[in-house]
Amino acid sequence: MKRIAIQSMAFVFLCQLAVRHSHCESLEKPSASQQFSLPDTPAGRQLSRLLQVYDTGKLSLARAFVKESMSESFRTMVPMEAHLHEFGLFHDLTRGLELISVPECNELAATALVKYRFSGEIWNIRVELESKSSHLVKAIATWPADRPADPIPLPKLTGQQVVDELARYVDKLAQADLFSGVVLLAKADKLLLLKVYGQASKSFSIPNRLDTKFNLGSMNKMFTAVAIAQLVEQGKLSYDHPVGDYLGSDWLAPEIAGKVKVAHLLCHTSGLGNIFTERFQKSSRTLYRAVEDYKPLVADQKLAFEPGMKWQYSNAGFLLLGAIIEKVTGQSYFDYVCENVFEPAGMKDSDSYEMDRPVPNLAIGYDKEFNDNGYTFKNNLFEHLIKGCPAGGGFSTAGDLLKFSEALRSGRLVSAATRDVLLSPKPELNSQTYGYGFETEKEEGLGRIVGHSGGFTGISSRLDMYLDLGYTVAVLSNYSHGSQAIVGKAKQLLRQCSEPKGEE
Repeated sequence: MKRIAIQSMAFVFLCQLAVRHSHCESLEKPSASQQFSLPDTPAGRQLSRLLQVYDTGKLSLARAFVKESMSESFRTMVPMEAHLHEFGLFHDLTRGLELISVPECNELAATALVKYRFSGEIWNIRVELESKSSHLVKAIATWPADRPADPIPLPKLTGQQVVDELARYVDKLAQADLFSGVVLLAKADKLLLLKVYGQASKSFSIPNRLDTKFNLGSMNKMFTAVAIAQLVEQGKLSYDHPVGDYLGSDWLAPEIAGKVKVAHLLCHTSGLGNIFTERFQKSSRTLYRAVEDYKPLVADQKLAFEPGMKWQYSNAGFLLLGAIIEKVTGQSYFDYVCENVFEPAGMKDSDSYEMDRPVPNLAIGYDKEFNDNGYTFKNNLFEHLIKGCPAGGGFSTAGDLLKFSEALRSGRLVSAATRDVLLSPKPELNSQTYGYGFETEKEEGLGRIVGHSGGFTGISSRLDMYLDLGYTVAVLSNYSHGSQAIVGKAKQLLRQCSEPKGEE
């Protein structure tokens, strides 16, 4: 599906590797700096300069581009360090560009079709200028091409070839220091691939293990949704009841709580926003351990739109779902999920651990900081939650995620009918690709794919359950952006698989 990111006065990078039509090429060093030949218009010259920066990855060129080629409002939206980080990240993920064609070029806008050297992906890169007089860049956008430059269909693969090719691809990512973590591929209850890479602690040179616990980011939303569904099955709450039936005015203003339904919270159409606000960023992480502790970050929220009218990702919505679970059950959210989701599924290494207490075999998250000599790493210990919450931040292992997939599909957590409700999009609520706590999609040749992703500084995770094919893909990484390329590659390879498709 084409994704376009064009925002006035916004710097947008959608750099996910291995999308639908990409294929893995040999990993190689970028060639010597090349001159990108574009039409000699103001926009063409600026795009050519931008491509040069992306291709070389030199922060000296990036710094000059920000100072000389960006409009003042674009340049000052974020500090120089943030701009440089995005340039460094883009080059790190792509390892250079090759110009294919220039589908658009006029005075004020230009678009180039380029090939990423590392993955072979074909993407569009576009610049928009502020005015004919200034010739300064006011917006940059990237998005994947509708189709590959080469129309030759990708070859069919056997099941073993899929496994071998995926392992080879992940090996190359790890060798290029683009991945640290665990990759799992299974079909039904048969494990096809399970490999581990990188270090859980760079300070002590401790390697990741197959059973290392990785931060899940937002993937915890699946567990919260399953817990809510169980309580609906028990008749203790209803998707269609307003939040005000369960929570008092100390959580939401009555006029809002009377409008927002449980269903709206589950599929991100409540109109509520985030909990990781400026107030959260400026406060101590030690203040937020129990669900109740987040109340000040939710209580004064306003609706961005009437519930059910639009889709807007909302961590505040899932925090409220955790509060509802506590109100209905009389238990802490964490205890309920452990006893009713993790234990029935056999997930012995999953929980929301407190980061200021010793937890065995826990991966520390890392992010790259780019500089003129390459990059260094920093950990995320002072950035993410001190303990997870209903919206995310818990820990699990690749093996436990496979157990969760099997338990959900087999009916051990909720009935088949309830499972289908969870895993189905809700267009009637303006949620086209999100069910109740699960991301959903359907592709020709792959059928229904459901699961969830999680991302933050030093966190990149994903669970994909191929309901019609019977596959499960789990990727957990303690590198920022570590999982996307592998998830995309797995999808491409499964699309190429020639073996009979298994049914759910």
